[in-house]
Amino acid sequence: MSRFIVVAPGSSEAAALATDELARVLGTTTADALAGTTVTDAALRPAVALPAAVEAVRAAGDDVLITPAREASNRSFDHVAWNLSLAASTRAGVILAFDAEGTSAELLTEEIAAARLRAEAAAASVVAIVLTGGAPAIEADVPVLPLPLAEDAAATLRATAVPTAVTPLAFQADLIERARADRKRIVLPEPDDDRVLQAAAQVLAAGIADITFVGDADYVAKRAGELGLDLSAAQVVSVNDPAYLERYAEEFARLRAKKGVTLEQAREKVIDVSYFGTMMVHMGDADGMVSGAAHTTAHTIVPSFQIIKTAPGVSVVSSIFLMAMKDRVWAFGDCAVNPNPTSEQLADIAVTSARTAAQFGVTPRVAMLSYSTGTSGAGPDVDAVVEATRLAREKAPELAIEGPIQFDAAVDAAVASKKLPGSDVAGKATVFVFPSLEAGNIGYKAVQRSSGALAVGPVLQGLNKPVNDLSRGALVEDIVNTVALTAVQAQG
Repeated sequence: MSRFIVVAPGSSEAAALATDELARVLGTTTADALAGTTVTDAALRPAVALPAAVEAVRAAGDDVLITPAREASNRSFDHVAWNLSLAASTRAGVILAFDAEGTSAELLTEEIAAARLRAEAAAASVVAIVLTGGAPAIEADVPVLPLPLAEDAAATLRATAVPTAVTPLAFQADLIERARADRKRIVLPEPDDDRVLQAAAQVLAAGIADITFVGDADYVAKRAGELGLDLSAAQVVSVNDPAYLERYAEEFARLRAKKGVTLEQAREKVIDVSYFGTMMVHMGDADGMVSGAAHTTAHTIVPSFQIIKTAPGVSVVSSIFLMAMKDRVWAFGDCAVNPNPTSEQLADIAVTSARTAAQFGVTPRVAMLSYSTGTSGAGPDVDAVVEATRLAREKAPELAIEGPIQFDAAVDAAVASKKLPGSDVAGKATVFVFPSLEAGNIGYKAVQRSSGALAVGPVLQGLNKPVNDLSRGALVEDIVNTVALTAVQAQG
C-alpha cells in the first residue's frame, strides 16, 4: 500500500508544486481530497462530509496520491485540518511541504516541528518532508526531499512505513470493506421502525449486505416511498408465509421437544418476529440477525439461546464492545450479558473476545482486569481472576493473556515497566476482560464519554450463528455498523 497526501501548512504554492512532482515520480492514480463532498459541507458538516471523502479515496485503491484540499474562500474551512483528518482515516502517509526560500534552518525546523505535532494530534503519520525554493540543510527522522524530486524519490517514499493508526472512521471503513468482501444476508425483524428502514437503505446502497425484513411487504414499500428510500433490493417475508411457517414450526418443536413444546405451540411461538428471524438464521435462510431497535435485549437474544445455541467449546454467550479510540481499537467485554461470571466463564469470555477482536482486525493481547496487578493484591475477587487467567491460558495457549492486571498497567507502558516488567501484554493490551458486568458497563461508558470513542456493539459472541442486539436508542449509523459487523461475523 502506498497512499500519500501533501499537507502544506503555510503555502498553497508549495502544496501544488510538491503534488505535481509526486505525481510525476510516483505515477499513481489520483483522488481528490474533497471527492464526494464540497468545501461548504467540509467546513459546516464535517461529520457527513469526511466519511464521504474517505469512501471516495479508498475506492480509488491502495496506490493513490490524494490531491490535497487547498485554502478556500470559505474562511471557516481549515484545509490543513481536513487533509490531516483524511490522511488518518485513509491510512495515507502525510508528506509535509514547505516553501523554504529565504527561511533559516532554525525557523524551518520549528515550523516542521509544529506541523508534526498537529499531525500527531490528528493521528496522522508524517512519512516525508518536501522543501521548495533552495532549502537549507535540516535533519529529520523521516526523508527530507528537495524539489525537483530525484528519480529515486519514489523508491524512498514507497519504503516508508505504512501508517497503522486506526481512527473511528478508518475502523468503520475497514468494517464495511470486510462485509463487502463476502456479502451476507442479514435479517431485520423490525421494519416498522423508520431507523431500521433508513439503515437498510444505506446498507443496500453501499453493498454491505443483502437485507431481509420480517414484516408486511405493502407497509415496507409504502413507508419507503414516504421516506424517499430505495428498498427495492430488500426481501420482505411475512411470518404467516406458508413457505416458511410450517418448516420453522416443525424445527422449533423438534428443538424444544424436551421442554414439552407441541407443534401447535411452536406455530404460535415462531410468528413472533424475533423467533421468526432467529429461525431464518438457524435454517440457513439468512446469515445473521440484527434486532432490538424496538424490542428489549431479552426479546432479541432469548430466542438465540433456545434455537441457535452456543458454539462448540463455548460455555457462555457474552459480548464485547469494539471501542474505536482516536488512533486504535480496543475490545471491552463482557459489558452487556453476564452479571457475575465465574472463573470458568471469565476464561471463556477472554478466549472468545480475543477471537472476535481478531475477526475485526485487532491483534489480541488480553488483559484480565482486576484491582490487583500480579501479586500486589489479594482477596476472593483477585483469586477468581487468577483462576480465570490460568484456565484461559489452558484453553488457548497461543494467545497473549495477562492477569490479574490493573487497567493502568494494561495500557500504559511506563506503568507496566514498573508493575509487570517483561509482560507481552502489559502496556499494550487490546482486549480487556472485566471481572463483572457492573465493572464492564461502567468502564466502557466512562471511556466512551470521556474520550469521544466510538463504541460499536454490543457484539454478541459464543453463538453458533451471529445475532446482535441494538440499543432502543440506536442511531441509524449504529444500525448500519451493527449490520456490517454481523455480516463479518457470519463470514467466520
